[in-house]
Amino acid sequence: MATDAQMQQVAELEVEMMSDMYRRMTTACQAKCIATSFKESELTKGEAVCLDRCVAKYLDVHEKLGKRLTSMSQGDEAALQKLAQQ
Repeated sequence: MATDAQMQQVAELEVEMMSDMYRRMTTACQAKCIATSFKESELTKGEAVCLDRCVAKYLDVHEKLGKRLTSMSQGDEAALQKLAQQ
């Protein structure tokens, strides 16, 4: 069983990873969709659509990658348990 301290560490790590993902997504989508020379104070329709699609794709890939890594981790854990039983 995990202790409270371990659960706290896991929670802190998860917050740190989500913050890093958000920072990377913001940086990547801004670089891709928003020109460095601003002509208007508001986003243009094209910029808004680009940002929306970029964020959606980024989150979709992040979710798929997370599921894949979880699946791989569970497979590795099962293999280790099987080896330990032998």
